[in-house]
Amino acid sequence: MKARIKWVENVCFVGESGSGHAMVMDGAPEGGGRNLGMRPMETVLIGTGGCTAYDVVHILKKSRADITDCVVEIDSERADEDPKVFTKIHFHFIVTGRQLKPQQVERAVHLTAEKYCSASIMLGKTATITHDFEIREA
Repeated sequence: MKARIKWVENVCFVGESGSGHAMVMDGAPEGGGRNLGMRPMETVLIGTGGCTAYDVVHILKKSRADITDCVVEIDSERADEDPKVFTKIHFHFIVTGRQLKPQQVERAVHLTAEKYCSASIMLGKTATITHDFEIREA
């Protein structure tokens, strides 16, 4: 996997992925930015959420669950001093479908947390990571 980060101005950067996509990252005005994009650490959190949501949807579809939606709400805390690593991350999965079984969803969440989501497993080296879920009927 490759990526390229190009400085634009002040603390604004454009990140380009090896798959050909781009995103703007910028800082808050008090940090010299113009608030033109997400903060780099926000992208880490969002990428991790995408990774774990991908796994949950994939696992549930593979088990033939009738899933129609999956949302992950993330709450996190970071260290007060540099390096300001994540110290706590909580993933709340809201899974919607028809006749979903709690044990199916629980299994999918457990597998992403313990085996498949390389991003959250990596962040688990510095952060306490917790998960829960709710099921909504479609």
